[in-house]
Amino acid sequence: MTSTRLSQRLNSTRRRSDPARRWARVAMAVLATIGAIDTGAITLKRWGLLGPLSCPGGAEGCDKVLNSAWGSLLGQPLSLFGCLAYVAVLVLAVLPLVLRGDSRAALAQRSWWGLLLLSTGMAVFSLLLMGLMVVKIQAFCFFCVLSATLSLALFVISLVGGEWDDRGQVVFRAVIVALLVAMVGLGWAASVDRPAAEQGAGVPPVVETASSPEAIGLADHLTRIGAVMYTAYWCPHCHEQKELFGKEATAKLTLVECAADGQNSQKALCDTKNIEGFPSWEINGKLDSGVKSLAQLAQLSGYTGRVP
Repeated sequence: MTSTRLSQRLNSTRRRSDPARRWARVAMAVLATIGAIDTGAITLKRWGLLGPLSCPGGAEGCDKVLNSAWGSLLGQPLSLFGCLAYVAVLVLAVLPLVLRGDSRAALAQRSWWGLLLLSTGMAVFSLLLMGLMVVKIQAFCFFCVLSATLSLALFVISLVGGEWDDRGQVVFRAVIVALLVAMVGLGWAASVDRPAAEQGAGVPPVVETASSPEAIGLADHLTRIGAVMYTAYWCPHCHEQKELFGKEATAKLTLVECAADGQNSQKALCDTKNIEGFPSWEINGKLDSGVKSLAQLAQLSGYTGRVP
């Protein structure tokens, strides 16, 4: 009996050290690297550290999805958490390949469990996000679809290429993780959807900040000279710009809604102006995109009054 168990353990160890299994780890490492670059670039863009990204299928769709109510979590871009997940997959995939020694076989088996459970959660959450993109946001984002495809591919490779002695345990644990992630994800999606529904479809968030007399004076001046602010209701930077002016001053500005499904949309006008980012200011015939301080707007418009 003892010799049989010893033989089984030796055979299991040999299977775990089989070089043919390296293909799965290498493939997962490559896919995780692509995913980390994808989500990392989105995160840097959301933080304002990277310029506009060229999004196949249209930049407006990507911007609408990534800046939607479901594009953030705990005050940070959702892509940041995706990037961290891809980095974790990369580490779990590569570490057993570079380590040496007796602990390598044990680490390899534990890392397969980590890869399976992590990729299961990523795949389920990605499918949830795809559903939100199609049903609720109704826009196409290439980067989001790419991330979902990578997550599903990682799950399949971990399932097929992993070193599993008990397939029943694999299915059981994967199903438990999938159900937990689905329940938590649906709860989060519903909680985010409630304030969005109360706000109304195509309507920008309400400006809460009170305006200073100086901000109102600058807004009057911008309107008087024909300055226009091109916005999209889902754009957080547009809301940030409005908050700099405050509620009363924003009401005096000339705002053009560029989102096709926005309230009082003037998308055709935005297209003729070749608006590529939001907010965009048109002052004295010149277009300038990005959030501007009130002092910058005063300088661009030739305003000589006081600014905050």
